Amino acid sequence: MIKYFSEGTDFAFKEKLAARKWLRFAAGAESKRIGDINIIFCSDPYILDVNIKYLGHDYFTDIITFDYVEGAVLSGDLFISVDSVRENASFYGTDFPVELRRVMVHGILHLIGYDDHTEVEQKVMRSKEDYYLSLWEKVTGLR
Repeated sequence: MIKYFSEGTDFAFKEKLAARKWLRFAAGAESKRIGDINIIFCSDPYILDVNIKYLGHDYFTDIITFDYVEGAVLSGDLFISVDSVRENASFYGTDFPVELRRVMVHGILHLIGYDDHTEVEQKVMRSKEDYYLSLWEKVTGLR
């Protein structure tokens, strides 16, 4: 089950059901199942605190993924900074909802086992993100 939370922000995610369906689809297409996934929408200061406290990284990021995967069942916590997602949407010239979906599926892809440490891994990750983003409307019926 995918659950949504907000910490340090008043952001209210409006596409909960559609996103659950879409992320389940993405997991299934990768031969995985959704277990317990918490998506925590937060502020830049909140995610910075998580990054420092749990990972020892003193910098902002758009997402931190904590992996509790067991076999083919995806479980984990996805901390998503809505501040950074807004900034990235502006920087890349895309709409905020599209960039938010990209970051959410990015976290799911990490749980599936994809990494983005090398240039080759980044290209694979971006290709997968683009592929699942292209299926949003088909899977959810929403634009």
